[in-house]
Amino acid sequence: MRLSGCSPPARLHVPLVLTWLTLLVGLCSGRSDVPRGVPIHFVFDPKATCDPPCQHAGICIRNSTCLCSQGYEGDLCQYANCDPKCKNGGECIRPGKCRCPPGYGGKYCHTVTCDGGCWNGGDCTAVNGVAKCICPSSWTGSRCQDAICPQGCGNGGTCVAPGICSCQEGWFGGACHMAVCKKPCLNGGKCISPGSCRCRGPFSGPQCAERKTTF
Repeated sequence: MRLSGCSPPARLHVPLVLTWLTLLVGLCSGRSDVPRGVPIHFVFDPKATCDPPCQHAGICIRNSTCLCSQGYEGDLCQYANCDPKCKNGGECIRPGKCRCPPGYGGKYCHTVTCDGGCWNGGDCTAVNGVAKCICPSSWTGSRCQDAICPQGCGNGGTCVAPGICSCQEGWFGGACHMAVCKKPCLNGGKCISPGSCRCRGPFSGPQCAERKTTF
């Protein structure tokens, strides 16, 4: 193909006009060392075919050669380009847009994210490539959602905050270890379970109110 008369070929496709004009301006203004009418090797061939075809609006400039639009690369312009590159195994799905693997987020997959977040002051950190919540000393669980009661919560109690138990009915105390007897245990008796007294001799009965008679 030759350039002559400083005018584009009549059959040139519309998407190629700008590139042709750029080449022609260079020739006609004296900025090119190529004489008029001499073959130029890097020009669009309107009859060129690319099979498989160029993707993402790429232009076939010579047989099996694609000129990619901005943001794409590869022999067929099949790959999107993200700058900077997607990190931590992320995939560039369109120019400037990364698809992040589980546990990572941000525009370029550069931040660690924990599913559901980390509660109660927990810190989301990558541990051996896996996002994990690092909890303060008084919390535990996958999201630091469970409080720790070092003393334990007995008799069905639940730890609701660090060191604080919510006790079942009939129990109280820091560890839900003390029973409640609505009727008090008398004569030195001790409440050992809700409504039940352990009596000291010689007393007995539900409230240790009865004195045993000896003969």
